[in-house]
Amino acid sequence: MQVIATTDHSSIIQSLRDVGYRLTPQRMMVVSILYDSKGHVSAEEIHDRVREHYPFVDISTVYRTLQLLKKLHIVSETDLGGGRVQFELAHQDRHHHLVCRQCGGTFALDDGLLEPLREQMQGRYGFEADMEHFAIFGVCAACRKRR
Repeated sequence: MQVIATTDHSSIIQSLRDVGYRLTPQRMMVVSILYDSKGHVSAEEIHDRVREHYPFVDISTVYRTLQLLKKLHIVSETDLGGGRVQFELAHQDRHHHLVCRQCGGTFALDDGLLEPLREQMQGRYGFEADMEHFAIFGVCAACRKRR
């Protein structure tokens, strides 16, 4: 399976075509919505926006499209809490999130901080960790002060 490493809207569309995927209006809408979102968005939010133009689109079409884009490393999937998985265009600069369980605040976590962990897992266990995009839950500094 070819990995598509781009986040430019037209490049994503062209890359899907190049690897043999049909460009249905629904797929193109999902890609456009992800591109326009500039951040995290749920499958349900994408579905709602697609239905504005294609009212009979089933949510399973959105999920299948998201899984294809995830398989091609075009989007990443993260659970930021609240019971919903969020999707975001994959970026060259990986990033992660710290999520406060008390206030719900989300803070960026630089991927560079995880490099020593990746190296230790590789060295100690021979395990190459897939750490593309995830959340670590805890309590933020402001909430700790209020305790």
